[in-house]
Formats: sequence, C-alpha cells, structure tokens
Amino acid sequence: MSNNSGNEPAGLMASGVIRRAAAIFLPLAVLATLTCGLIYAEVQQDQRSGANDPQFQLAEDAAARLNAGVSPGSVVDSSPGIDLATSLAPFVIVFDTSHSVLATDATLDGGQPAPPAGVLDAARPGSPNAVTWQPRDGVRIAAVVATWNGGTVLAGRSLRRVEDRESNAELIAGAGWLAMLGALAAASVAAAWLWPKARTR
Repeated sequence: MSNNSGNEPAGLMASGVIRRAAAIFLPLAVLATLTCGLIYAEVQQDQRSGANDPQFQLAEDAAARLNAGVSPGSVVDSSPGIDLATSLAPFVIVFDTSHSVLATDATLDGGQPAPPAGVLDAARPGSPNAVTWQPRDGVRIAAVVATWNGGTVLAGRSLRRVEDRESNAELIAGAGWLAMLGALAAASVAAAWLWPKARTR
C-alpha cells in the first residue's frame, strides 16, 4: 500500500511540522534555561563568597591581636580615613561590647559608619558573621565580624568590582541562553521537517 504523505496539503504539513518542532523544542528549552541558570548561580555565588576571604583574615587577625593586648587603634590603618563611598580599600572597625566605635579607618559622609547592632551580635567566638552591609544607597560592603574579649571587630571592603563582574557574568549567561534557544529552535524545526521524510524511506 502506497504512502500518501507526499499528497498531504501544504497547510496540514506545515501545521504538523510546527507541532513536532514545538514538542522537540520545549523540553530542550527548559533544559537549556536550567543549565544557564545553574551556571550563572554557581559563578555568582563563587564571586560573592570569594569577596569575603580577605575580610575573614583581617577580622580574625585583628581579634587575635586585640586579645593579645594591643590597643584598638593599632589594628586599624594609620593612613587617612577610607571613604566607603569611593574607595575599594579594605577597612577595619573595632567595637566594644556596647557597640561603640573604639577605632576605625573608615569614613562615610564625614562620619564613622557602623552596621546594625544585630550584625555585630550575630558573631560568635570561633564563628565570624559574614554579611552584605549597605550603610546607604549606592554603597554595598562585604563585611565580616569577629569577636574579641572586649567586643567585636568588623573588616570590610566595597563590593563594587565584584558586582561589576556579576553583571558581566549575567550578560554573558543571558547572551548564551538566547543563542542556545535560537540554535535549538532551528534544530527542532529541521528535525520536525525531516522526520516525516525519514519515515517514508
């Protein structure tokens, strides 16, 4: 018995190709979206967590020195104040048990910045508290708080460069996702168009 698919009206054939292409494309598009999303999330988390590493060292070293008896002023930079609004340099703030600033090399809008009390209280001996601190709009800090016998010590630095890299990674992931969807759409249409032809052979 002969196959009459070659006599199928053009409209029905096009409709069948579109349905088959959609059936092929949709699960692949979901897989591509999840893959790009997971890759971006991994890159973003790696960059953000890595931004805390120098501050862990600064905070823990400062706490150890304070516990050894040095003065709070000796664990902060002796250079002029670091403006959190413009500088990328790391800074240190030493607090007493009542959250008062004992020493700092950080400034913001002409004053001495300090995080909410809960940020300091969340630190525990042997378990520093790492947070993203936003002292005001446009200023975001990767901060680590460690305890010492007389209070807490915070080490921080601007997230500006890290967030620039995160934005670049987002653009790359988005461009890659769109390119993958375009390639998958073209491949799905081609496969759907060839499928009935392959069946007649």
